[in-house]
Amino acid sequence: MFKTIMVTHEKNWATVMVPVSSTVDLKATARELGWKKASLAAASAAQTRTGYVVGGISPLGQKTPSPTLLDESARDLPTVLVSGGQRGLDVELSPADLLRLTGGRYAPLAA
Repeated sequence: MFKTIMVTHEKNWATVMVPVSSTVDLKATARELGWKKASLAAASAAQTRTGYVVGGISPLGQKTPSPTLLDESARDLPTVLVSGGQRGLDVELSPADLLRLTGGRYAPLAA
């Protein structure tokens, strides 16, 4: 199970997915994105940007897509569960399919 976190820096946005048992390493995230720093997006701004309510933000089908990073721990898993766009709804798919659908890539993100 992976949680979807929206991060920002100045006017830049990104979608980050890490295991639910982990936290996002914001320094590592910023480094991977080529930013000076990264911070968690405000809930209201994330909802406006994605079109989803907080707790149900999906990496798929966002209103305004953002660069997407998936924690490298997903690399060897046959499938992952991510939010399906509403609280309590999850979608199971292979990490390769998730990255293909989002245009994302693997990165070391979990703290």
